[in-house]
Amino acid sequence: MPSITSIESLQAILRERHYIADRGLATSIYLAHQLNRPLFLEGEAGVGKTEVAKIMADILDTELIRLQCYEGLDVHHAVYEWNYTRQMMNIRLTEARGERPIESELFSREYLLRRPLLQAIEHSHDQPVVLLVDEVDRSDEEFEAFLLEVLSDFQITIPEIGTIKAVHKPFVVVTSNRTREVHDALKRRCLYFWIDYPTFEKELEIVRTRIPEAAEQLSRQITAFIQELRRMDLYKVPGVAETLDWTTALLALDKKALSPAVVEDTLGVILKYQDDVEKIRGAQAHAILDRISAAGPGNT
Repeated sequence: MPSITSIESLQAILRERHYIADRGLATSIYLAHQLNRPLFLEGEAGVGKTEVAKIMADILDTELIRLQCYEGLDVHHAVYEWNYTRQMMNIRLTEARGERPIESELFSREYLLRRPLLQAIEHSHDQPVVLLVDEVDRSDEEFEAFLLEVLSDFQITIPEIGTIKAVHKPFVVVTSNRTREVHDALKRRCLYFWIDYPTFEKELEIVRTRIPEAAEQLSRQITAFIQELRRMDLYKVPGVAETLDWTTALLALDKKALSPAVVEDTLGVILKYQDDVEKIRGAQAHAILDRISAAGPGNT
């Protein structure tokens, strides 16, 4: 496991794993690690929030436990529930032997189904895990309140068993796409950082780092085209993830540069709504390519 001794060393370690982090983000990650505080990352979809947790699990050489949030998420799916099938089998076998089921045995750890939050809290290895609470803004406020308690004390109480407290606090990354405002109380428990869309130079560096086999002209054109799309009134502008997906797709098609025909054929890689595709298709795609060509290398 590499030694994280400074913000600069962390930036270098992240870069080695093909994650380009500016100093602000690297500082937040470094402090979250040093202070053992949850890290709350907010920003548009596809800017690299989830990737932070994955990279940190790799850096720390530990397990990544992911809780994907959604509307209606409750304790049974996020923390624990009882294995009712095994409990019923135990009851029937016990009764078949002419014995009476013992409640304390039925509600023991043996019959506990551990969901992500309990897995992270109960983890007994020397190295703490990385817990990713992904897209917390998609969950209900009731679950958000429960999560607040977990992140405050890093313990979970199961009535039939008792309180389970983390031996080693997990490195926690909470992400939000800001589809709704997350309560201030949860944010106060965390170190906060907003990940914005990258500049042209940074996004080009990301493409070069992640997909070095792409031709320089293609990488520049793709990056410039995506940057132009983000200035337009689209229902859903593409993130960095789409930039990388598009580059990979065009490499698979053995393309060295963008052309109107190539853009037309592959718009579905970067735009996920038909209205957006129709808005860019045809004359608009030509106009964007013309602007990119007029701007010249490095001037977009």
